[in-house]
Amino acid sequence: MPVERAATPDLHLVSHKLCPYVQRAVIALTEKGVPFRRSDVDLSAKPDWFLAISPLGRTPVLVTKGVPIFESAVILEYLDETEPPRLHPADAIERATQRSWIEFGSAVLNDIAGFYAAPDAEAFASKTGALRRKFERLDSALGDGPYFAGPRFGLVDTVFGPVFRYFDTFDRIADSGILDGLPRVSGWRVALAARPSVRDAVSPDYPDLLRDFLLRRGSHLSRLMAAETA
Repeated sequence: MPVERAATPDLHLVSHKLCPYVQRAVIALTEKGVPFRRSDVDLSAKPDWFLAISPLGRTPVLVTKGVPIFESAVILEYLDETEPPRLHPADAIERATQRSWIEFGSAVLNDIAGFYAAPDAEAFASKTGALRRKFERLDSALGDGPYFAGPRFGLVDTVFGPVFRYFDTFDRIADSGILDGLPRVSGWRVALAARPSVRDAVSPDYPDLLRDFLLRRGSHLSRLMAAETA
């Protein structure tokens, strides 16, 4: 469970309310009991101070001791090296394996972006199939749970908590079947949703913000949403 910490160096997390990569950092910081300051930026009108510390113009950025660290995987590694408890396993092979699955999680997020941006029914079906195949592969790799590595919550879990959060909204729009019949994936999803660090990594208005974002995409999914409310 998350630990409590009385004092820590000043950490400033530069954020966007919908960014799943920001959620990774928030979950890790919460699990470690590390106080931090969070500032949201408008990525459609990036301020100069943000561009000065984010060479790629993306969130998250973690500023510590005046030094900006960008890219979520790097932030996770930095936090795990500097703030106990460690969320990566001690064994080098297990650690490398979990880093590989973190990259897999990033590929899943890329497919999710393609899914909600698909312009027509054909592209939507193709992206649905790509996501389904990734989750089938994931289901075959998981053990007895409740988390990726069994009873121990780790950095892979910080990556997939935000992944599954998308499906809380997708499931209300259409029955894609992406996660159907995958018992290990489904159990992992439930366990992560119940974890306070995962649950509280977004603001209370996140579902409404996400629905508004999806509606404004002009995609096939947007049209399904519009038909649902017509």
